[in-house]
Amino acid sequence: MKKSTKIKTWAFFMRLGNRWGCHQREDRSFKIKGWQFPICSRCTGILTGQLIGIFIYLFQLSIPLYIDFLFLAIMFFDWFIQYKKIKESTNFRRFITGNLAGIAQMSILIKCIIFIINIIKAL
Repeated sequence: MKKSTKIKTWAFFMRLGNRWGCHQREDRSFKIKGWQFPICSRCTGILTGQLIGIFIYLFQLSIPLYIDFLFLAIMFFDWFIQYKKIKESTNFRRFITGNLAGIAQMSILIKCIIFIINIIKAL
């Protein structure tokens, strides 16, 4: 692939990541061969966590709601201690806490969809 094509492809994904609402800070993003990911490490974790959440559902596993909220709280706590300048987070920690939050988001979303379907069926 020509370098100009690579740059155009990378620029397209960077615009897409920006439209999805990611801040895309270079210091908070992973890189592969010098190319910055189009979303930051926390957003990367959330996205992969959501995919994992879909697979968890497909394998007919269920995460209790209190665990979902615990996973969300862990990501919030990581963000909060960094926001209050108590301790700077690392990209690896952002990725892991993002994964947990993404799993929780998908789990809650699936529970809500199933709840709504059951209400509609009962009508």
